[in-house]
Amino acid sequence: MLEGLLIGVENVFDFSSLAAIALGVLWGIIGGMIPGINATIAMALLLPFTWGMEPVNAILLLAGVYCGGEYGGSIPAILIGTPGTTAAAATTIDGYELHKQGKTGIALGTSLISSSFGGFLSALVLMFVAIPLASVALKFGPSEYFALAIAGLTLICSLGGRNVFKGLLAGAIGIFVATIGYDPMNGIPRYTFGSLHLADGFEMIALMMGLFAVSELLSQAQELSGDAEFNIVGEVDTRLPGWNVIKTFLPTSFFSSLMGVVIGAMPGVGASTACWVAYSETKRWSKDGDTFGKGNIKGVAAPEAANNAVTGGALVPLLALGIPGSNSTAIMLGALMIHNVQPGPLLFTRQPEIPYSIFISLLVANIFMLIMGYFIVKLAIKVTKISKPILFASIMTLVFTGSFAYSGETFSILVTIGFGLLGYLMKKFTIPYTATVLGFVLGFIMEANLRRALLISKGNWTEALFNSGISTTLIILAVLAFVGTTYQNLKKPVDIDTSVKA
Repeated sequence: MLEGLLIGVENVFDFSSLAAIALGVLWGIIGGMIPGINATIAMALLLPFTWGMEPVNAILLLAGVYCGGEYGGSIPAILIGTPGTTAAAATTIDGYELHKQGKTGIALGTSLISSSFGGFLSALVLMFVAIPLASVALKFGPSEYFALAIAGLTLICSLGGRNVFKGLLAGAIGIFVATIGYDPMNGIPRYTFGSLHLADGFEMIALMMGLFAVSELLSQAQELSGDAEFNIVGEVDTRLPGWNVIKTFLPTSFFSSLMGVVIGAMPGVGASTACWVAYSETKRWSKDGDTFGKGNIKGVAAPEAANNAVTGGALVPLLALGIPGSNSTAIMLGALMIHNVQPGPLLFTRQPEIPYSIFISLLVANIFMLIMGYFIVKLAIKVTKISKPILFASIMTLVFTGSFAYSGETFSILVTIGFGLLGYLMKKFTIPYTATVLGFVLGFIMEANLRRALLISKGNWTEALFNSGISTTLIILAVLAFVGTTYQNLKKPVDIDTSVKA
């Protein structure tokens, strides 16, 4: 292994390789900042330009985009309450609240440090436990994925604030929306009313842009008077958090990073799920859990560390088994195959320069991201000085452009508007639409894997649900968390109005 790492260091610390990584990180951050343009799309846009490149440099370029893209989505999530990527949705809850309190520098700095920390840690994990961790991920079958989704959905109970049933209602709406489209097992259209546009269900980008961005714009536009600017409490600056602040969220970043690595190694789950699971568990186990949703710095650190740690985890099944762990790694698989590189166990012996260069490049990419992110934040912070009418028009343009660009259909714009109106109404009735997003993200995973488990067990529910020690443990923990959280909320309501955290 030491010989392979030395080969990786030699390949990465070359001017052309470092330039490729830096360019990839920069493009990834910019792409992540634009609502609707996530890491996958940013990588896909660069893929044609890798044809004439050396195989190693081509992969390092895409690896840089992957890292930068996962972080970039947190910047608009904090500054304008609109997640640039679906993986930054949970960051919006506390990050935007911190911004409105005038703690923008703290929020952006926490996001940057936690993102870099999560990505760096995941690269180290990938370097030393790629093949062993891949074998663990392979133990997750339909029953285990279903149990994991159920465990994640227990967060819904705590998102209702004073009324736990509002959280359950919002979550149920999200789960229902996830069922619209073709049946994942039988291929029969459901709830489409004969519309071809609904046959594939709702796109995540359109739904989230509507619920988060459009609803917030409608709410703020209602309160708009004159050419006003954002009303920020206190002075806004871009100074990164000091050590006294960093040490308060560093343990959160560490454990959330580990969760992100493990979740990333599970094919088909991804950063969107990791951010919610990390946020859920951090809130559940924090002594100050009642302050989440009001601007708790751990509510920014947890999802950002987790979604960036997914980068290393998702590369585990790709490099060790040749199985892409996410949409972004599927793009990387395509790039590898374009250059006649076949990922899998034999890759480490036949072409060791590829996997070991990726290991080292992820470490370098996260260092670049920390440096670039600091200067980009200094520029991005100026958005708080833009007048509201101009800012609203600009954001709305980006939102609709992002929705259309992702699918290429004008119907996506209508979906964005529709969910924007739904989110606006939910805000009026203090129904937490964050629970709706969580239900939508995990609803498909829950349904599809439950039905697969039932098919495998020939309809035996006990065997399907409690197929292994992993699934049994997760379900028991989910039930205990559901009962405990519901009891606490009913007995001692927590005043957390997450519905207004766009």
